[in-house]
Amino acid sequence: FPTFFSQLPDPAIEDQGKEYIRPILNKYAAVCVRCPDYGTRTNTVVLIDSEGQVTFTERNMINADVNQWKTSTYEFKLHS
Repeated sequence: FPTFFSQLPDPAIEDQGKEYIRPILNKYAAVCVRCPDYGTRTNTVVLIDSEGQVTFTERNMINADVNQWKTSTYEFKLHS
């Protein structure tokens, strides 16, 4: 390997643009994103207990309306 690999990661390079990019990353990395023309349209939760019982719940936005959601839940048991 070339010798410059031994100097990575370079904190000076990693910090460049942090003030600009951090708010953007935080905005789009949220659990529920709400931005014009972009955002969360589905949430999914999968729960599995110690006996293999699964609960799968999904919430979907209807017609891109943040006030209308449909929730579906499915339950089943895993085969061992």
